Amino acid sequence: MDAVRPARSQRTGALDIPTCCQRTGALDKRSTGCQNNKCTVRGKNPCICTRAGYKSGPLAPPLIHPPPRIPPTLSRHAAAADAMESSAVVVPGTTAPLLPYAYAALPSSADDARENQSSGGGVRWRACAAVLAASAVVVLVVVALFAGGRVDVGPAGEVSAAASVPAAKMEMPRSRGKDFGVSEKASLAYSADGGFPWSNAMLQWQHTGFHFQPLRHYMNDPNGPVYYGGWYHLFYQHNPYGDSWANISWGHAVSKDMVNWRHLPVALVPDQWYDINGVLTGSITVLPDGRVILLYTGNTDTFAQVQCLAVPADPSDPLLRSWIKHPANPILLPPPGIGLKDFRDPLTAWFEHSDNTWRIIIGSKDDDGHAGIILSYKTTDFVNYELMPGTMHRGPDGTGMYECLDIFPVGGNSSEMLGGDSSPEVLFVLKESANDEWHDYYALGRFDAAANTWTPQDPEADLGIGLRYDWGKYYASKSFYDPTKNRRIVWAYVGETDSEQADKAKGWASLMSIPRTVELDKKTRTNLIQWPVEEIETLRKNATDLGGITVEAGSVVHLPLQQGAQLDIEASFRLNSSDVDALNEADVGFNCSSSAGAAMRGALGPFGLLVFADGRHEQTAAYFYVSKGLDGSLLTHFCHDESRSTRAKDVVNRVVGGTVPVLDGETFSVRVLVDHSIVQSFVMGGRTTVTSRAYPTEAIYAAAGVYLFNNATSATIVAEGLVVYEMASAESRAFLADDM
Repeated sequence: MDAVRPARSQRTGALDIPTCCQRTGALDKRSTGCQNNKCTVRGKNPCICTRAGYKSGPLAPPLIHPPPRIPPTLSRHAAAADAMESSAVVVPGTTAPLLPYAYAALPSSADDARENQSSGGGVRWRACAAVLAASAVVVLVVVALFAGGRVDVGPAGEVSAAASVPAAKMEMPRSRGKDFGVSEKASLAYSADGGFPWSNAMLQWQHTGFHFQPLRHYMNDPNGPVYYGGWYHLFYQHNPYGDSWANISWGHAVSKDMVNWRHLPVALVPDQWYDINGVLTGSITVLPDGRVILLYTGNTDTFAQVQCLAVPADPSDPLLRSWIKHPANPILLPPPGIGLKDFRDPLTAWFEHSDNTWRIIIGSKDDDGHAGIILSYKTTDFVNYELMPGTMHRGPDGTGMYECLDIFPVGGNSSEMLGGDSSPEVLFVLKESANDEWHDYYALGRFDAAANTWTPQDPEADLGIGLRYDWGKYYASKSFYDPTKNRRIVWAYVGETDSEQADKAKGWASLMSIPRTVELDKKTRTNLIQWPVEEIETLRKNATDLGGITVEAGSVVHLPLQQGAQLDIEASFRLNSSDVDALNEADVGFNCSSSAGAAMRGALGPFGLLVFADGRHEQTAAYFYVSKGLDGSLLTHFCHDESRSTRAKDVVNRVVGGTVPVLDGETFSVRVLVDHSIVQSFVMGGRTTVTSRAYPTEAIYAAAGVYLFNNATSATIVAEGLVVYEMASAESRAFLADDM
């Protein structure tokens, strides 16, 4: 993807569009945050919310820190291996050095929490509702948690809610760009006074236990995921020398299960004129004869984007540790009419039988209408290419640059990309990462490979204006076909929303999402189903079954768990049908991003879970909001409210989410993965997903609690199913010879 996130498309005389819409949550004219197609920031000029009519501004060359010079006697792999070494910091009382992200011994509260954990795995217990109501469950007035109040527990275990305390005024952190020497791929948050005073314990707690991260430093897009030589390979955009976007190389790790990872030396570094300003996003194709083709976008010495080819130095190496850049590089230049900085991210190739050629697609945009476009090329040798006439697809005006493209079939017997398929049951997913918005959109449609055209199934849900992979912090996704289990798996990176200062202090930035399987929802045939790969369940332990809890309107229920940092929660809720039938008033116009979050009270919601909650100041809410339309039908939203996730002011906190189909007879179900500084929700079996980052300052270690809540005004809910699994940490370390 692009080398830098400059100020996005601009409109003369108006506030920068992304800033305006970020502050109001109004991303387009469909959002209820827009009034008359405009959103207004107090004290500022209005900006246009509609996605049409953007005018592309000039792009100055981005400021890129030059890669450190590596002495000729030191190979790039030796240098990368050296960069991966941990500093020898030792926790008192132990002999094992900490990983680079560790800062100090954990506080005693965390040690106590660990000592209290049961050592048995897979132990399930069920507490009946009567016992929970009598001893383990505390029902509190919701206003204490949602309006800034305090909940106190007395010496005898009695609970009292203190008077409501007004929440501190939150200011939206400023965004910094290339003018400050910071890429917009780094955090959006910035604080001129140095930011929140994070302690070592707080920063150490943020490192995840079972999400993929490099051993240290900065990461963004997943690149070239592939199954090869008996290993799952994950390459990724990586700065081996720092904690923000610069020196972009391809990091590399391998796994047998996509859960436990072994880190290898950097695979590709920016060392040629055609990629000296970044070895950007690309893909890997394994040919039928076993040959491996790596295509990537090079960011040249003039910041033009060109396509490049690399092949393994040793094809017999199952770890793919060394690569040779082809002498013909760059193999593709931007064609006439395409901007020099608008030509990137070659997709995994597929073989097209209609003309016996290999096909690839590359993302770009049409400045006339500011519309995303898809360029198609065909080749027989991966060195020489022919640009196919026209475009595979042109998005609606205003969609902007299409980057990190993907296309694959769903609904048939396989998700392997084998060219076009006219079978009525097969649809083709076309996916793009919207450079203007930093969201991943997808659409379902038909693909005619011979004619080089993709057509949306529903023009109203065309690519870039309809469905999204995820409604939260989730970007630059890349899928691959897993031949071992005949499944399509998608990766994406989850950036930080804290400040750059904090990232530097902790020594790393960004995560990968949990890998997800992707398939067509055969009940609706209008959306995808995304679900964590089954291998992640090998980390489950100590299951706690709490099903059957009733939560009255305006109440919260504390869940008696041993820890709240690493969890896999499966919950299903049912609204009292008589409450729904008795509701005569319509509730229209609800939108997660423009709402007041979990504090907003409707007749039938919000209700769901609070995680990273201390019962006083901090909480991250994952919840359903059900509304009744004018025709009596129900519409369901699922949202994350990050607004009270931390007391730190230099963190970007939002309310995010979208609608989710709920069919007749279905309960409101969600699976929530909780892992220190990330929360991922898979809603209604995976029809909708939402990802959030959270940086609590108090709700950490033993203070990280989990609650059920129901902030509806007129409805009782029952958590018919509620199972909480503690999650063990995955292995993440440098590759050793014994791992072979």
